Order: sequence, then structure tokens, then C-alpha cells
Amino acid sequence: MSGPLDGVRVVDLTTVVVGPIATRTLADQGAEVIKVEAPGGDILRYLAAGSRSPAMSGKFINFNRNKRSIGLDIKQPEGAAALRALLARADVFVTNVRPAGLERAGLDFATLSALNPRLIHCSIQAFGRGGPYFNRPAYDPVIQSLSGVAGAFERSTGEPRFVPMVMTDHIAGLIAAQCVGFALYRRERTGLGEAIEVPMFENMASFVASEHLGAATFEPPLGPAGDERLLSPYYRPLPTKDGFITAHPNDNRQAFAFFAAIGRPELREDPRFNTPKARSENAAAFFELRAEALREKTTAEWLDIFAAADVPAARYNRLEDLLEDPHLAEVGFWEQDDHPTEGRIRRARTPNRFSGGMREETIPAPRLGRDTADILRELGHDEESIATMMKTGAAFAEGA
Repeated sequence: MSGPLDGVRVVDLTTVVVGPIATRTLADQGAEVIKVEAPGGDILRYLAAGSRSPAMSGKFINFNRNKRSIGLDIKQPEGAAALRALLARADVFVTNVRPAGLERAGLDFATLSALNPRLIHCSIQAFGRGGPYFNRPAYDPVIQSLSGVAGAFERSTGEPRFVPMVMTDHIAGLIAAQCVGFALYRRERTGLGEAIEVPMFENMASFVASEHLGAATFEPPLGPAGDERLLSPYYRPLPTKDGFITAHPNDNRQAFAFFAAIGRPELREDPRFNTPKARSENAAAFFELRAEALREKTTAEWLDIFAAADVPAARYNRLEDLLEDPHLAEVGFWEQDDHPTEGRIRRARTPNRFSGGMREETIPAPRLGRDTADILRELGHDEESIATMMKTGAAFAEGA
């Protein structure tokens, strides 16, 4: 069996995280992804700590499985011609090069659709077209700062903070992969490709607004923006006698079971807590009483009590604890493989499953230009032509 995108060819001109997570998602579903790398390669090869050899950081390995790598200097005519030849045969082009750079290189949708009318052109941008920020550079912290993510931390903790993950890159990258799937479906009906623009800022502003617009949804506003439950300082893992736990009753059945579990069954009659609306309006008091109660027993004791009462609860995992989590172990979440150059590696498998089949073979993340010669042969280059391109630097492979 193969993945749902088997037979789809993707040309990937992306770097860092937002683009590679989009193309890895497509690759994990069976698409053939050809990663086009400029001299020096994707900066993520060097940016993250942890590597056994140069240009192969652990982070790069995680974001670039199931891809082939071709090294091209598209500033040279032969390199640019090879990229155009790839795009002429591709189904999808994904890039996070800024729009002005795409136009200068002749990689904008208008130019490429004339070359390949069936091409789906997906441009992941920091900011959308038409606004004053368009064409500015940005990375995840810039978008977290601008979109209200850091501001939500300030409301909650008293100081602006970033989520300690490149969250906006992940969200925008997954949205880009989703949009490509939508466009492929429409192409099945129309036969034509199309341009997709995925702006990181607007997508994250939408993400934050969906959670926190709240009373400001109405015009005029019925109150300030912000979901006070999520902005509570108690909205976090809470201390027990010997560690931390997260317990999160939500509907009435769960809330009343929680009250019974902590020895306060009378709270189900308290008008501050006897309905979801009341608990939301009195979130600070509700969260504070939860915090006080949880200090009275150990984490293991509470987990047993809440499991018996069917109250949503879980232990607190540190980053290292994920490697030993019993559920992840049981579902086969962690996989180990022998990378041809990097030795034994651990990776998280694709969590989602399709009954019609999944990609069976996992291709290890490539060394820079690993597949350059093979891909050029597929494009019709003979050995002399490949050797010439390698000599001039129009094409390259690590160590070649």
C-alpha cells in the first residue's frame, strides 16, 4: 500500500521550519518531494544543537525525512534551467522565498503557470499581500510577538513570553499542506493549477482571535478581548504533594465528579460553579480552588482517583519524559532507524492513519545534494553535462 498522495511530485524550495514542515507532511502522505537547496544548503542543517556530522542537525533530520535533495545554484543559468525543468514536470511547488525574490528569479505564479498550467504554486509568506508589512522578512518570534501570542502571556503571567517552540511555523506549515490538498482536489475537477498564498501573520492572528476575541466579537464590544480561563495564572500544570498534575473538568458531569473527588460535593450547588457558564464567569475562583485541592495528595493518588471518576487528568511530562511515556510506547510512536550517514536515530512516526494505505518506506533525511546526479539524469542530462554543471557549481553535491 502507498500513501494518499502517491504519484504527486512536489518541488520544495523552502528552508528552516515553516516550509519543510509543510513539505514533510506531503511527503509523509506519499508525495515525491524534491528539496532544492542553494549552495550551503538549508540553514536548519546548522542552526540547531546536536549533530554527529556537519550540516546534519537533529532538527534538520526531523523536518526533512522522505525527501530527495538536489543542489542547484539557481543564480547560474544552468541551475535555473534545471529548476525550471523540474517545475515543468511537477504537480506542486512550495516555497517560503519572499514574493519579490520569486519575481526576480522568474518563480512567481504567472511565470510558472505559463510553463506548467497544472502547477499548484504555494507561497508561504510572513505577511499577506496588500498590507504595509508585505515582503518584510520574519521568523517565528516576530510573528509570535506581532500576532498576540506574546501578549497573551503578558495577560497571564505579567510579562510577554514566546511559546518555546516555533509554533507559528508549525501552524502555518500545516495550513499550507492542507491548502495544497484542497488545491489538488480542485485540480481533479478543473485540470488547472492555482496560486496559494499562506501568510503567517494573518493565520496566527486568526488563530489567536478564535481563542481570545470573546466579548469583542460583538460590535460594540460587550467587554475586553481575552478568554479569562486560558489567561488565568492557574491555567498550567498544578502542584501536588510530590510533583505536578493537570486536571481539567469541563462539562457538568466532569465538574461534579471532580468536586466529589476532592471531598467538596456541595460545590455542585454553588451558583458560581453549577453550570459551564458560571464556571467560565468565575474562572479565577474555580481554578484557584482546583489548585488548592490538588496540593493535598500525590500525583499517583490523584491519577487513580480521577481515572475512577472519569475526570480528564494526566501527569506532567517533561521533555525527556516523552521518550518513556507508556502510551507513546504502546502505540509505537517512537521509531528507530539506522541513517546511512548519521547512525542510529530516533524519530516520531506519522501519527495519523488512512485505511486506504500509508507510505510504507521512510527515506532518511538527505545529505546536501545527495540526489543531485540522479535527479539530473531523470531530467535528461548525460554524464558529461552533469560533470560540467558540478564543475561550474551550477549543481553540486556534498563532497562532489
